[in-house]
Amino acid sequence: METHSAYSFLAFLASAASAAALVIHLLRGAKLQIFRYFKISPRMHLFFTVAYALTTAVSLATWVCHAQGWDSHWFISVTLTMVLVLLIVELVLIIARRVNTQACAQVQSVLVVAAHPDDLEIAAGGTLAKLVDRGHQVHAVIMCHGAQGGDASVRPDEARAGSSFLGLASVTIHDLEDRHLEEHSATMVDYIEEAIAAHAPDVIITHSRHEVHQDHAAVHHAVMRAARNHHSILCMESPSVTSDFTPTVFVETTEYADVKKAAIAAHANQSDKPYMSDHVVDGITHFRGRQSRLGKAEAFEVMRLRLSNVMPL
Repeated sequence: METHSAYSFLAFLASAASAAALVIHLLRGAKLQIFRYFKISPRMHLFFTVAYALTTAVSLATWVCHAQGWDSHWFISVTLTMVLVLLIVELVLIIARRVNTQACAQVQSVLVVAAHPDDLEIAAGGTLAKLVDRGHQVHAVIMCHGAQGGDASVRPDEARAGSSFLGLASVTIHDLEDRHLEEHSATMVDYIEEAIAAHAPDVIITHSRHEVHQDHAAVHHAVMRAARNHHSILCMESPSVTSDFTPTVFVETTEYADVKKAAIAAHANQSDKPYMSDHVVDGITHFRGRQSRLGKAEAFEVMRLRLSNVMPL
């Protein structure tokens, strides 16, 4: 009787594991939160898929055996052992891959300078998450609360949530006048110089000079002044770039498509804007991917680039 109870309990555990894996597998948002919290590549999705499939198979087979009145004790023991071994091996391989990837890369510092709270996620969210997962330190400076484009009381918190989700090491949000950043050019230069001194970035990412949005263009020029002696500056592609935007650097973000969209979704106050929709975001990354013969990609213009600072992505 005790043995039968023990195996029944094991069957229950198999069912519970199956249900838990199913929930994680289906809840896209929760799954992404786990990825970003542990700063693990979206390849971790494979782990949950395997866990869900195997534990579901065990659960179904166990209940079938019980329903048919078969002696399922041996079957349960062997199958649960196989499942446990497979999941441990899979998890070890994933962690080893992550550790090896980071160990092979020289840790570098990246500074992103943006005008508004949602700019960096829209233009470079996939790249920034990928940099974080490669072990690099990514810092962000945002120049205003975006009061003219939404609720300034919530947008800074949304920016912190989006940056935290991507895994950024820090985000500094200033409160300059939205849509009038050009009038605060000297102040922005001071802010950027302070960030450069604090973080010693190997690469700086900011807006392009080819912009119809006056704040984006103002931030670009402020960065070029503040980083006049810096060796590596890339310009990201926002929805407001002009046809003169000519990217020559492409970062594959196929595995980070959901991460990018989830980071953008953190800016709920901007959800009604057409450029925030998934199909627009996917359209841009698909286009840049085709252009660079990658799956999905984010594109950058090079202002200056020291080859020794090229990071394997």
